[in-house]
Amino acid sequence: MTFGVDTTFLVQLEVRGAPGHEQARAWLHQVIERGSQLAMAPQVLTEFIHVATDPARFERPLSMPAAAARAQAWFAAREVQQVYPDDHAVSLFFDWIGKHRLGRKRLLDTMLAATYFAHGLTDVVTSNARDYSIFGVFQVHSPGVPKRAR
Repeated sequence: MTFGVDTTFLVQLEVRGAPGHEQARAWLHQVIERGSQLAMAPQVLTEFIHVATDPARFERPLSMPAAAARAQAWFAAREVQQVYPDDHAVSLFFDWIGKHRLGRKRLLDTMLAATYFAHGLTDVVTSNARDYSIFGVFQVHSPGVPKRAR
């Protein structure tokens, strides 16, 4: 099984002060032990660096060099399949924007969802289940989020 990685999950893994940090790390260890893989699109990397370096979000944010190094290491990891937006993803993105009447704050998440779905990925790991459940095609995994908050 391959899980599409959302930025929220990568932040949980890499920022010690992030809510759900320990649960995310434990979940990752379990799925890798079972032989599962992760998939990651480049847009996750840029959003990760943006979020992980934000002092308004974290008491001890990552430095730019540290965040960039972590993003680069993840993208090159043997457990990670690199996926990129293609024509199908872009077409799906525009279809979903119109069909679900999504606004400007949903653009990045929708392009990521379309990229993953265009590559046949229907399992996504995120702490923002609502970002993906609207599309009706994803199985969402939220290891660092209490069940009542999903």
